[in-house]
Amino acid sequence: MTVYIDPPNWPGHGRMWSHLVSDVSYDELHAFAEESGVPRRAFERDHYDIPSHRYADLVAAGAVEVGSRDVVRLLHAAGLRRRKGGGRVPDQESSSSSSPRRL
Repeated sequence: MTVYIDPPNWPGHGRMWSHLVSDVSYDELHAFAEESGVPRRAFERDHYDIPSHRYADLVAAGAVEVGSRDVVRLLHAAGLRRRKGGGRVPDQESSSSSSPRRL
């Protein structure tokens, strides 16, 4: 099981936040989060929002430290990136196909 976490560089609600992601599946991500005591309510679309005070705990539990751009790249490569509207971001091949795009 490999999950990834970016540095707590994202401000919000008076805190700094990290993103916890998987490059395999949401099931893998949810399992790691549950084992690490991260509440399911912290899941947002394709990642968990992790407050800065939990960062070191999750790295110690096995999350691999990566940059913020790497988080997005990993999600795209795995086909797990989800848009704010709930849809997945199409990959290069499917976005160039002749099938209509959902709006």
